[in-house]
Amino acid sequence: MKKYKKIVSILPLAQGRFKVLYIFNLFIILCLFSRLVKLQVFNASDLQKKARLIQSSKTTSLKKRRSIVDRNNRLIAYDKILYKLWAHPKYFNFPSDAIQGVRSIEEVAKKLSPILDMKDEILLEKFNNKNSGIKLLDKISEEKAKKIKNLQISGLDLFKYSQRYYPQGELFSSLVGFVNDENKGSAGLELHLDNQIKVFNKSNLIIRGRDGTPLPDNSAPGDFISDYKSLVLTIDSKLQKASFNALSKQVSKWKAKKGFAIVMDVNNGQILSLVSVPSYDPNEFWQYDPELFKGWYSQDLFEPGSTFKPINLALALEEKVIQKDGLVEDSGEINVGGWTLSNWDKKGNGYIDYPKVLQVSSNVGMVKIMKNLDPIIYWDWLKSLGINKKLETDLYESTAGQLLRKDLFVNQSIEPAVASYGKGFSISPLKLVQLHAALANGGYEVTPHVTTTFKKRVNKDQKKQFFSREVSKTVLEWMESVVDKGSGSGAKIEGYRIAGKTGTSQKALNGSYTSKKVCSFVATLPVNDPKYVVLVVVDEPSKSYAYGSTVAVPIAKEIIESLIVIEKIPPKIKGNGMIVKKP
Repeated sequence: MKKYKKIVSILPLAQGRFKVLYIFNLFIILCLFSRLVKLQVFNASDLQKKARLIQSSKTTSLKKRRSIVDRNNRLIAYDKILYKLWAHPKYFNFPSDAIQGVRSIEEVAKKLSPILDMKDEILLEKFNNKNSGIKLLDKISEEKAKKIKNLQISGLDLFKYSQRYYPQGELFSSLVGFVNDENKGSAGLELHLDNQIKVFNKSNLIIRGRDGTPLPDNSAPGDFISDYKSLVLTIDSKLQKASFNALSKQVSKWKAKKGFAIVMDVNNGQILSLVSVPSYDPNEFWQYDPELFKGWYSQDLFEPGSTFKPINLALALEEKVIQKDGLVEDSGEINVGGWTLSNWDKKGNGYIDYPKVLQVSSNVGMVKIMKNLDPIIYWDWLKSLGINKKLETDLYESTAGQLLRKDLFVNQSIEPAVASYGKGFSISPLKLVQLHAALANGGYEVTPHVTTTFKKRVNKDQKKQFFSREVSKTVLEWMESVVDKGSGSGAKIEGYRIAGKTGTSQKALNGSYTSKKVCSFVATLPVNDPKYVVLVVVDEPSKSYAYGSTVAVPIAKEIIESLIVIEKIPPKIKGNGMIVKKP
């Protein structure tokens, strides 16, 4: 039987129904359009901000500081990345838990204690019944922090920070200083060269795509590169340790207030070692007297005493008021302007040559020598040497020396007389080093410094010359006789030509001298090719028979012996290959 398809007639849409559909569609389009206008026009800036928050992450730079290393790249100071662990018990939740689940502090402590190497009970005590914001521990290593992160426990937050460490402890503290709890330089180079040590990394935004891939942005080249530069010192750690040990031993033996020792290259001013005793551990600076944080070798002044006699002899030679082969009568005492001045032992030495004046450290001989020099010229020389000026250096802020007013110096005969043997004016130990370096290098001014990047603001072609090369050579040879035959004989080392001068000066208080002493010794070596100057200053040794020869010379000898080994300084060899033995 044949089937027939049903034919349905198409009737036109009712006018009323068409209008309803039309109006409904128009309404939908208008709603969508108004929504689009609202998003694109009125909410555009807000949406852009939200998108940036989702797509970008802010990198906040740590307050980091550059490492400090010695000339051989041995670490002196560095930043170590550590973490602080905070807990919020009301949010404690393990990865497999339901979102609303909250774990107990006992459960969390059980997982944390093996990582932190702490007993559960000790860890639980730290919560103190608080619900949030509990600082559990700081100084957590990166290794432990990674293990804590891997636990994925909600409610535990790790805060990253950097802490300064000084692996060589008190050995460099008087020079390098330390940073405080806020990682700010508070003493020594850490303070004085703060801008060179701080790392100026800025915070940046990293733009990422949906899958986390970083997208191109406007970051400058190097914005996200770590700063691996170090502050390199001219110091040798081995020599620093040898100097520190030698100085500490003698300061303790003589029950002295403090001591200082320095080794410097006379040709360029580079400091190879600089130590001060007593010292402190910069890793625990808060446990020490703040007085120890001071760089007294550049900030405190002292009367150099007999260690200044070679400088005065150089001035006399420059002005030609004495001749190399001249003699002076040392009667043991001399009257100047109603004042009686005498030698340290009250004894005379008769007619002596100028090397002998240094060997026996004759005060009377020096007074008579410098009496030949016009006081006006003498004062001008002292000013020209920079006695009353600050040193331009990369160390602590230096203190300018004290020099009497010119009119007083010129019109009071006692002033140039006492200045002839290092009294009546004062300088820092660092200034004394600079002057003796000039005697050693042919008369030229060099500036003591400890960083390899230090550059003095003068043209090398215009370097100031204090003394002529001939005068410097003559005085250095006279100083050599002090080590060969005089008060510095304790520093003699077979095969090496060493020049030196001892000093023992009384300390002044309220305008009068006391029984307290400053014992010092300055040495230059090798005389045949001057390269190094060594200065030792020991303040207020409290035992009897404390002199430069007994207190400071033994320290200098130990330092020089270490210097010879470390710097591989060869002995003086005769033409026949034999080591020169001094007579």
